[in-house]
Amino acid sequence: MSKGKHYNFLLLLSLYLCLVCNILILTPTNASDQVTNLYKLLKSKRSKNPSLAASWVTLPAQIKESRVHIQPQDGLMEADKITSLPGQPDGVDFDHYSGYVTVDPAVEKALFYYFAESPTNSSSKPLVLWLNGGPGCSSFGNGGLLELGPFRVKSDGKTLIRNPYAWNNVANVMFLESPAGVGFSYGNVTIIDKQTGDISTAKDAYTFLANWFERFPHYKHRDFYLTGESYAGHYVPQLAYTIMHNNNNTNHTFINLKGIAIGNAWIDDATNTQGLYDYLWNHATHSDETHAKINKFCNFSETIPSKECDQYCNKAWEEAGNIDIYNIYAPVCLKSGNSKAHILHSVEVFDPCSSTYVDTYLNTKQVQQALHVKPTKWISCSGFAWQDTPSTVLPVIQKLMESNISVWLYSGDVDGRVPVTSTKYSLNTLKLPIKTDWRPWYDTDNQVGGYVVGYEGLVFVTVRGAGHLVPSYQPQRALTIISSFLQGTLPPPKSS
Repeated sequence: MSKGKHYNFLLLLSLYLCLVCNILILTPTNASDQVTNLYKLLKSKRSKNPSLAASWVTLPAQIKESRVHIQPQDGLMEADKITSLPGQPDGVDFDHYSGYVTVDPAVEKALFYYFAESPTNSSSKPLVLWLNGGPGCSSFGNGGLLELGPFRVKSDGKTLIRNPYAWNNVANVMFLESPAGVGFSYGNVTIIDKQTGDISTAKDAYTFLANWFERFPHYKHRDFYLTGESYAGHYVPQLAYTIMHNNNNTNHTFINLKGIAIGNAWIDDATNTQGLYDYLWNHATHSDETHAKINKFCNFSETIPSKECDQYCNKAWEEAGNIDIYNIYAPVCLKSGNSKAHILHSVEVFDPCSSTYVDTYLNTKQVQQALHVKPTKWISCSGFAWQDTPSTVLPVIQKLMESNISVWLYSGDVDGRVPVTSTKYSLNTLKLPIKTDWRPWYDTDNQVGGYVVGYEGLVFVTVRGAGHLVPSYQPQRALTIISSFLQGTLPPPKSS
């Protein structure tokens, strides 16, 4: 390694020490693997030469020049139809499907999906794809069974309850376990370890879609929306950018992309990190004295933090104690369980131990058979040696805004992982003209559900009382948000 490259390596090695110190000390109770994966990603970024951090200012050549593998899909839609899920409640009134789509047969890559059609007017409603972040966390186990899917898993790990605020009430919703190696998705382990990153994830997700539309041809020209949360702040814009590029190529499938919506999105390293500490201090998790030292010694726009910066970032998290970073006011999961949530078995009260019930359910032999998957040990999040990730995706978001598709960012206001403050700081760097002034929006009970501001080309919405997993903590308000997004209207004002 040359002297210059060695110096750059050391600079990058020091980057994010303040950001990741919290991950070593503080672990959320309902999504600990997602925080672990973020730590692994940041550690990976520090251990590589900076030149490997791919820029998405222009579409990466690996995507621009790639050939999309399309396989015959005849009869596979019917084979993927789910007859019944073990423990499902009576009265399931929608069709749902699950299975694998091969995206690269040379390295045995196949991605798993779960698709729930709408109970009413499914033939006219849009198609929504949901992606969880991590990176490397299951969109089905997390988004599907903990957040916005049609079912939640009871504490017995065997029985499902209906989610009255499921997003398939207003759209046909698909959950994609991506990249290969996540959840039920699989591939050649050696290749996955060497190739997985933002670029391969976008490329494989696009290949999945091109094949899935062949399997479900009646959805080919349907209005299509990309949604997700957390590190999907990378996944969603990058996949949207890939779709837009390929739509201009007559040799590729045309996908009728209409918009993107991302919750508590990790989109810019510097502003997201600064916003994290400012938010937590404003919510009294660490002292004025410690925060003053962070402001004095830390510049999150610089590559290398000082020793003093590291010291006071660690101190801030020590002062915070054992809280759930994904919802700073929520209870943590206790070994004895949370009796109120267990008794109610209602989506209205989110059980912080829910992820353990999902784990039990998806590792049941009968469940895996019903989902048409290979027998496997399902885990919520998989570890990867992530190969590429830009420090910001704001330029990609700007390009999407220029294309006139709908771009929404929404933020649960009690999330400490990617706080509302972080998103506001990121948006402030874009200096967007305001189209609709900041105002409250209201839920169906005429309570303030959050706040909304409309910029030229982008809408930003907050959700009161929601943590990192917005549909888990505030399912009704999340449904209001996604309904407004799909209708192309701002969340509702107070009714008279």
